[in-house]
Amino acid sequence: MRLRRPGPRPESSRTGIGRALLAPLVALVMAVGAAVMGAPSASAAFNPDGFDFWVDSSMGPIKSRVFRAADGNTDRVVYALDGMRAREDLNGWEIETEVARELTKANINVVMPVGGQSSFYIDWNAPSSFAGIPPGAAGSSSGSGGLNVFSGGPGKDYTYKWETFLTQELRYSLRDRLGFNPNRNGVFGLSMGGSAALTLAAYHPDQFSFAGSFSGYLNISAPGMREAIRVAMIDAGGYNVDSMAAPWDPKWLRMDPFVFAPRLIGNNTRLWVSAASGLPTATDAPSFGTLNGMALEALALVNTRAFQVRMATLGANNATFDFPAFGIHAWNNWQDQVIRMLPALSSSIG
Repeated sequence: MRLRRPGPRPESSRTGIGRALLAPLVALVMAVGAAVMGAPSASAAFNPDGFDFWVDSSMGPIKSRVFRAADGNTDRVVYALDGMRAREDLNGWEIETEVARELTKANINVVMPVGGQSSFYIDWNAPSSFAGIPPGAAGSSSGSGGLNVFSGGPGKDYTYKWETFLTQELRYSLRDRLGFNPNRNGVFGLSMGGSAALTLAAYHPDQFSFAGSFSGYLNISAPGMREAIRVAMIDAGGYNVDSMAAPWDPKWLRMDPFVFAPRLIGNNTRLWVSAASGLPTATDAPSFGTLNGMALEALALVNTRAFQVRMATLGANNATFDFPAFGIHAWNNWQDQVIRMLPALSSSIG
């Protein structure tokens, strides 16, 4: 299968971890055996095969991009989730890959939610803010990281409610307006979106019969992981993790695949879970970004291996684990994973 291979844009250029913070954070996380997440930089590549699908929600109007199955069916549906630096114009899967065309050729309808930067695609407790300062009262609304901690915008002017959106508002709007099957759908994502895909499948088994995680962080309760997420969210848009869930909030356990693994087994959710070695491929040019992508994928690999061991100790037989010998934290790796996953996805939905 021949695909256009966009130049890899590794984790370092669109990650939740700034270059200045990468080295000490890697040292911290390596010491405690946890992994950190994000998504690479993207340059818009609009796909005319898709169309905008707007849905009113508690967060206001939210856009998704929809790509129709080649045979016109409405029964087979998959959701593609973005990474931590999800943008407000297009989903990273559309911007950086050809997976929509490959999935629709396989007679699968593709839904790409747009937005949700640093959201983990869950329902937050409150709008993101620091020190009780209202959004927009100080700081900049442009750039990233520390410049944005007091800015307004998505998840700051209102409370993120992404789980509600994906499992209720979007789900039934697709059914009512396009005739899409609201049950036995698939969901997959990279990095932040990878752990979110497993979370959605665990708690909404009627909607999601299949879930895929690529380079996800699947052991969020590991020592040092919450601190790593805190740093990542500040860099990825200036978000406060405490607005998502306070340190003592049981929500942390609810969103941890390592903890809720028994649910995935009990639901018999078909899973595809992968992380690459961190060794660059021939298309990963020597650069600082490639070095960062290597380190971050190595951390994702440690995290994913921990989840694999957890599933094995529980006697799971519903998961496929794939660990490519080459690949860094970049879109070329994740695009390849979707193609490898496609037969398993296709046989598990609809």
